[in-house]
Amino acid sequence: MPDLLLPYLAVIAVLTITPGPDMLLVLRNGVRDGTAAAWATGLGCCTGIAVHAALAVLGLSAILAASSEAFTVVRLAGAAYLVALGVQAIVRSRGAHAVAEERAEEPGSAYRQGLLTNLLNPKIALLFLTLLPQFVADGEPRVATTAVLAAIFLAGALVWWRAFSLLVGPLGRFLSRPRVVAWFDRGTGALLVAIGVRVALERR
Repeated sequence: MPDLLLPYLAVIAVLTITPGPDMLLVLRNGVRDGTAAAWATGLGCCTGIAVHAALAVLGLSAILAASSEAFTVVRLAGAAYLVALGVQAIVRSRGAHAVAEERAEEPGSAYRQGLLTNLLNPKIALLFLTLLPQFVADGEPRVATTAVLAAIFLAGALVWWRAFSLLVGPLGRFLSRPRVVAWFDRGTGALLVAIGVRVALERR
């Protein structure tokens, strides 16, 4: 096991539970469609994390980090996707009756939302590139230790999203009135649009 495991666990715990677009998506889907949708979204997020982690271990993420053009393209694509999700949520909230009819969203759709939100976030690639090497002690095999650290990060994310999805499900039942769901959709949709615009305007 890595020598710096304990401080690494503390860091990834903070990073995992820090609110962001992932948490907003899991919360929104869980409130709308229950625990299964929240968990599907979380699994999508974890799949995206796994892809970024694998690319970082293999050294391929460095290509994205080194190319300003590639980084910008991925960043803008991610921003556009967040805005699209936000606009979709606002449109779906056009009436309480319509929202009630549309609540049963397919788990596959929730999974894709979590997956694409992560895959189109180049900052996750940079996170793995900059974070993991800091916790590889002198004398440790770099590739093997980095792979173990990435696996631990992914395991922590899985545990967190499972626990979060179980908490969100009861909240969704509490907020199950169509009018409340409609306002919740508008609020989370507006936040997703705002986050997408902020990401698009950010400078690297």
